[in-house]
Amino acid sequence: MILARYVARRFLRSFGLIAGVFLLILLLIDMIEMIRRFSGRDIGLSGAAQLAGLNIAGSFYSILPLVTVLGGIALFLGLARTSEMVAIRASGRSALRVVAAPAVAAALVGALTVGLLNPLVAVTGQLFDQAVAEIERNGQQTVSIGDSAVWLRQAVLENGREAGQVVIRANRASPDATTLYGATFMLFESESGPARRIEAREARLAPGEWHLTGVTDYPLDQPNPEAAARSSETLTLDSDLTAQRIREGFGRPEAIPVWQLPGFIHGLERAGFSAARHKVWFQMELARPMLMAAMVVIAAAFTMRHVRGTNTGGAVLLAFGSGIGLFFLRNLAQVLGDNGQISPTMAAWAPPLVGLLLALGLILQREDG
Repeated sequence: MILARYVARRFLRSFGLIAGVFLLILLLIDMIEMIRRFSGRDIGLSGAAQLAGLNIAGSFYSILPLVTVLGGIALFLGLARTSEMVAIRASGRSALRVVAAPAVAAALVGALTVGLLNPLVAVTGQLFDQAVAEIERNGQQTVSIGDSAVWLRQAVLENGREAGQVVIRANRASPDATTLYGATFMLFESESGPARRIEAREARLAPGEWHLTGVTDYPLDQPNPEAAARSSETLTLDSDLTAQRIREGFGRPEAIPVWQLPGFIHGLERAGFSAARHKVWFQMELARPMLMAAMVVIAAAFTMRHVRGTNTGGAVLLAFGSGIGLFFLRNLAQVLGDNGQISPTMAAWAPPLVGLLLALGLILQREDG
């Protein structure tokens, strides 16, 4: 137990040092990018630093697996160069018992990052998007979402049961996506199909309903909808959408805190949206602790030996190259999962499981008892 705590502390120290170095590098790179990107906006050095600070959490979160494999490499190289690994093995400790402590520590770090850092990344990502949108719009209050229009779809509820669908199209939306301009609501009943077409100059989302102004209501079940159209200044339509769901629906799954993802996925599917990307991302977040543990085991498989001279560089390159390979395999599986070619569970759990088993197999093949 004492040895396990010692090795785990050594890993956490190496991981923290490398993570700090990468944070500083990413901050400098982001600041330079913000200065270049908004060179004509006169945001100043403080504005660039603020934008970089908001964006750095997401950048750092995405490379955490690579930081983990580097931390594992630094740990085992340090143990090998000081001959501590030789002493540990001479005491009768197996390679698997030596690797278990830093792997468990990496998994715990992964669980903490998912539980604590993931919500922070979601919040800072939203703040960064809002700040960038405000700078690029020069303070205007409207913004286009998509190439030509905003599209939404929601369920029609009667007595708590779904009775149809409403497809919403708007020319543009407010920055918080809760006010639509030039909106058209197409109401489809479950049994009879299209029932109404409502055109509104403006549609504002309130809790549980849309408030429409400048309304023209076309009853599509009439022989001549144009002749039967009714105009009114205001109209109210029930809605199960929320402002947060609309904002997040147009963004990336990474913009949603992991604790809110299950409920968001359920609401997204109930409203008629595809939640494939969000399901894949949720499963990948659940699998992140295993991925980080696999990175440590991969580092151990190549650098846990007592390496000397030119062998050290080759071992480091193999370990880091294998970690990068697993990282890109995970990204490839995510793309396949987003496209529906493989299930979200397979996309998230197969890459770290394969990497972990292959690395364990290599360690066992070299194990001499």
